[in-house]
Amino acid sequence: MRTPLEKNIDSPLSSITVLDLREPFFDPNWHFHPHYQLFTVLEGEGTRLIGDSIQHFEKGDTVLLGPDLPHLWRNNKSYFEPNSELSTRGIVVYFTQEFLDNTLSSLPESIKMNKLLQDSYRGIEFTGKSRLKIKEELIRLSQTDGFDAILTLLSLLNTLSKSSDTAFIASLGYTNTHKQSETERMHNVYDYAMKHFKQAIKLEDVANLANMTVPAFCRYFKKRSNKTFSDFISEIRIGNACKMLENEKHSVAEVCYESGFNTLSNFNKKFKEVTSKTPSQFKRELVGK
Repeated sequence: MRTPLEKNIDSPLSSITVLDLREPFFDPNWHFHPHYQLFTVLEGEGTRLIGDSIQHFEKGDTVLLGPDLPHLWRNNKSYFEPNSELSTRGIVVYFTQEFLDNTLSSLPESIKMNKLLQDSYRGIEFTGKSRLKIKEELIRLSQTDGFDAILTLLSLLNTLSKSSDTAFIASLGYTNTHKQSETERMHNVYDYAMKHFKQAIKLEDVANLANMTVPAFCRYFKKRSNKTFSDFISEIRIGNACKMLENEKHSVAEVCYESGFNTLSNFNKKFKEVTSKTPSQFKRELVGK
């Protein structure tokens, strides 16, 4: 099955598209599209890849993404198992620059909103009270149509443009260098990494998957993700470790080996590089909350 490169999002009957997604798991394909996307997770957890960022996601995760910013919400392995009773739900709204140009982008009153939309090309994560506000408004938006839906979206974007509960997702200067013809190749690499990160991953195997030599693959991956493949795998493993450390019954040693690390010393080193804390410090802070 070929990976979809472009989603068929546009509707001939509406200037914006709002979807209430209820599926066993979120779309597992690495993709991008020419639309702005505002998305909140109501149910589900896993690993979120946006641009060159890798983060754990769970219920409440809320982001605004600009056009052509590659992204993927990959649910945990348990969501894909036969007879799994797990499910996901999220609400997403898609809209285009054309829609904005036809409504308000040229108005002097929209300066803050235009700044928000420009920042969204790196992806913006919302936290705190803003996250709750977006969730409530997106639920309301999913139950609204016609001009009322447009007014609700514009009001929501105005609110977001004033929010300070935000953080950039992709690194400064990140640009999407993927061509549509390359999207499936990167998806295959990401999919392989997500399925095998708990095991020893050989560069030769991943390079073969991409139909490249090892040196060519290393250069290719670094150019398109702003990080080495080794760092990419480490970040996935650390994300899994952080999630496991939230459960008090798991020891640091158990988390180390269950996340794909061979030694505690290497685990501690990589964990601190990514989180600026040791696993023990991270776990103590969680227990203290």
